[in-house]
Amino acid sequence: MCNLYRMTSNAQAIARLFAPLANPQANLPVFEEVYPGHEAPVLVQDGGARRIGTMRWGWPPFGEIRRPVTNIRNLASPMWRSALADPARRCLVPVTAFSEWSQTPDPATRRKRKHWFALKDQPLFAFAGLWRPANDGARFAFLTCEANATVGRVHPKAMPVILGTAQDATRWLTADGAEAAAMQRAYADEAMVEVEIADPPPVQPSLF
Repeated sequence: MCNLYRMTSNAQAIARLFAPLANPQANLPVFEEVYPGHEAPVLVQDGGARRIGTMRWGWPPFGEIRRPVTNIRNLASPMWRSALADPARRCLVPVTAFSEWSQTPDPATRRKRKHWFALKDQPLFAFAGLWRPANDGARFAFLTCEANATVGRVHPKAMPVILGTAQDATRWLTADGAEAAAMQRAYADEAMVEVEIADPPPVQPSLF
């Protein structure tokens, strides 16, 4: 389960990779650490182009599910079937790196460590996501799949479904449901790398 990623790129870089973008001059802050419940950039199809905006990470809970859903694994479930079948409900989640926690604590610190993963030869990619409107604004979640060896060394159960090329992004946003479901597969090991990323500095409390 991936519950932490970052997006430190900008709208202009997103526009170059995932063109055509209807609003390439959108002003995006740096998203150092995105956790469930946070707002984050998401691209949706808007006619012949794509539009970037922010949505909250976490599909609204329903039925017996009590917490927002962040990762989507079982696409055969009725929970996802209608959204997957509708290209307008698919989205791109821009990412520069994602994190998985170590399975066991570090012997020195006795705390689990974040392991960050990125693509080897490019600074920006996307997760394959689904989105829906909600009473408090749009929400999204993204697909996961069986982990490749790179991610599996840290988190053997799953990894996000990565869209690393403009062609893959277009296919995800336009394909029929069966073809979109077939994209739920691990990214190539040789194209990925574990990277060292320092934690952001703590926020200093205000004196006023």
